[in-house]
Amino acid sequence: MSNPVFTQLHPILQTTLQALGYSQPTEIQQQTIPLILQGNDLMGAAQTGTGKTAAFALPLIHQLLEEGERGHPRVLIVTPTRELAQQVFEKIKEYSLNTGLNSVALYGGSNIGPQKKALLKGAEMVVGTPGRLLDHLYLGTLKLNNIKYLVLDEADRMLDMGFIGDIQRLMRKMPSARQTLFFSATFPKHVCDLAHTLLNDPAHITVSSSNSTANTLTQRVYEVDKKRKSELLSYLIGHQNLQQVLVFTKTRQTTQWLADELKRDGLEAQAIHGDKTQGARQRALEGFKDGKIRVLVATDVAARGLDIPSLDTVFNYELPYLPEDYVHRIGRAGRAGKPGTAISLVSRDEEGILKAIETFIDMRLPSQWLEGYEPSLKETHSNHDKRSERGAEKRKLKRLLTKKAQGSRR
Repeated sequence: MSNPVFTQLHPILQTTLQALGYSQPTEIQQQTIPLILQGNDLMGAAQTGTGKTAAFALPLIHQLLEEGERGHPRVLIVTPTRELAQQVFEKIKEYSLNTGLNSVALYGGSNIGPQKKALLKGAEMVVGTPGRLLDHLYLGTLKLNNIKYLVLDEADRMLDMGFIGDIQRLMRKMPSARQTLFFSATFPKHVCDLAHTLLNDPAHITVSSSNSTANTLTQRVYEVDKKRKSELLSYLIGHQNLQQVLVFTKTRQTTQWLADELKRDGLEAQAIHGDKTQGARQRALEGFKDGKIRVLVATDVAARGLDIPSLDTVFNYELPYLPEDYVHRIGRAGRAGKPGTAISLVSRDEEGILKAIETFIDMRLPSQWLEGYEPSLKETHSNHDKRSERGAEKRKLKRLLTKKAQGSRR
């Protein structure tokens, strides 16, 4: 392996990367791996699908191999959702093959018993969600006094979800002499402010603007009445013969309702949301990846961390509450430089949210109507258009009254 970044890694890792087909590091890996190997605290901003997990996992595994300590947790990776925890855990297992290092995933929605057993056997790397990590900490099955490396993945989402208190409780159980890494697709100001209170003189890595969307993505907006969104969605999926589609909604209730509507339209669809068990969510995700399920409808939290390499189309059935979430959502498509399409179905009451998103990503999204699904006039006119229309009506009425008055005088 001739790449200077990968050649810094332990020979076992180099062999594993060759077997996995990793010939060249991605941009985030190119910039991040040397800094982590030097022991720097770090804030890394990169779009999803850029190889972010490998960017922190590979150098940490290298350092564990170099140090040689075994049998207790040395690396802790904290994620906001169980899906992301599972995804990171699978990657860690893949990268640490043949190293003799053990890892465990700790998250809610699944039996805590097997997690206890895995911890008792000894795991050097722990991946988990804040709540379940605290459960094990209070049960005494997890000890953090030997943690040397802490990773907060999707740090902005953890803070938005209110996990800051849990994270601080976890950090108080760790040695202060540790290396801490923040990774996220976006770094709003409040996250940066907090990071600088938790990290020690961190290096900053930004692969692309934290507010930007991948340049391989085609983004478009269809204006449509709210009550016809599901009908238009079904039409677009069928008309374009889309075989694997991820659809985002804002609430659990809408997610389930929409999946049921799509089924009635003859599309094989499943919903994943917080009310579903981890097993049900995992089965739906596996069915989606295997092609048995054509449409996966998800809330933002449930879809966090989904890694579906072949996915090329994402729909926003409803725009998200936060502009940052738009970036996260559409980042599910067009991963690792592949082309992708993100389509948003926007009703009149979402115009303000759309403008906020366009301001956030510094881009005007092309908007259109689809023949047969044109929004009603009252839905499509902006306030300016309405004022212009009312003004024209008033002028027309004034001319008519003036004409009548002139006629009566004659």
